[in-house]
Amino acid sequence: MTQELEHALTSLICRADMTLVSSVDPEGFPITKAMLPPREREGVRVFWFSTNTSSQKVQAFRQNPKASLYFVDRAAFCGASFTGTMEVLENPAAKERLWQQGDTLFYPKGVTDPDYCVLRFTAIRGRYYSDLHSQDFSL
Repeated sequence: MTQELEHALTSLICRADMTLVSSVDPEGFPITKAMLPPREREGVRVFWFSTNTSSQKVQAFRQNPKASLYFVDRAAFCGASFTGTMEVLENPAAKERLWQQGDTLFYPKGVTDPDYCVLRFTAIRGRYYSDLHSQDFSL
């Protein structure tokens, strides 16, 4: 991946106000949900999210870790999809890593709430669209 492409992807990810996250249901069909932007990321390869352990997407990722993320900037008419795997993390270190003040609104029992977990997505490839041009990339 060129530095120019990595910069464009980073800029897009930072501008996106939501992330579309797709999982695969038990019958092999894709299910897409809108989520808040990643709480943390490692470059353009690893993305960290917090969510409810009881959610449908967590159950789907436990059965099948294949996943995709999509970031879009509607005003600039550009977007990027990432294909990879999603891990469901419930260990204290991962949960504490992403915990933020105010999370008790969603997880009233705090960082140890059993309905609080972390999703870590690791991309293996993707596709970037901008200026009427698409570009595949590997990570």
